[in-house]
Amino acid sequence: MKNRIALFLFVGLSFFFASCGVNSHVMFKTTDDDIFVEDIPISPKDAYRLAPDDKITLLMYVEGGKRIIDVNSGINIDGGGSQTLQSGNQIHYLVRGDGKVDLPTLGLVDLAGLTIIEAEQKLRELYATNYVDPFIQVEVSNRRVIVFPGTGGDAKVIPITNNNTTLMEAIALAGGITERGKAKVIKVMRQTNQGREVYQIDLSTMDGLKYADMVVQSNDYIYVEPTRQLSREFLKEVTPITSLISSAIVIISVILTLK
Repeated sequence: MKNRIALFLFVGLSFFFASCGVNSHVMFKTTDDDIFVEDIPISPKDAYRLAPDDKITLLMYVEGGKRIIDVNSGINIDGGGSQTLQSGNQIHYLVRGDGKVDLPTLGLVDLAGLTIIEAEQKLRELYATNYVDPFIQVEVSNRRVIVFPGTGGDAKVIPITNNNTTLMEAIALAGGITERGKAKVIKVMRQTNQGREVYQIDLSTMDGLKYADMVVQSNDYIYVEPTRQLSREFLKEVTPITSLISSAIVIISVILTLK
């Protein structure tokens, strides 16, 4: 009798601990107070600002960009013409943790917190001391979003090559929503001055079509919540335990028979 009680207790505890692991992969659980479902910004409220760990490429032409126009027009330039400082070989300049970038002839320049236009204007003024009417272009080369399309194993880091990349494009680049993904529960987590804000979007109906054109920003997390498959997850967790219990029952039965 004691053996049977111990066995039942063991079985009960095994199923209890197995159930604790069911759907444990679900991330970013939220309450109604944590999310925004209305007034979701379709276009960015503010222009992107340079931040530490950004990598930028720099293009500069003197004389207001005359060399660019001349080249495109097919006009030959003598050797003493415009000078360039460009990323033809894709040299990347890192925005350091202190917000500064080490640039040719200028040294350390504080660019973090500036928009692309503000950074170009600042560099134009700094380079103007050594170059004639410099034309500056700055591009962030490592902007990306992270997409979880419905199952954790399919998560992807998507580079942003287009400033107006939409939510639908980002999901498509990640391979689309997986079979387990909930199209009605898509969370876009965006870093703001107040911390990360969570926008929950429903793309399961035509009413959510307007949110498909939401412009994503660098370092956004796009999380498609997976469907909670209780039966499958429970069986997956319980099957090894059931096998162990079956073996234990057989062994105990043999021992009791021998007695």
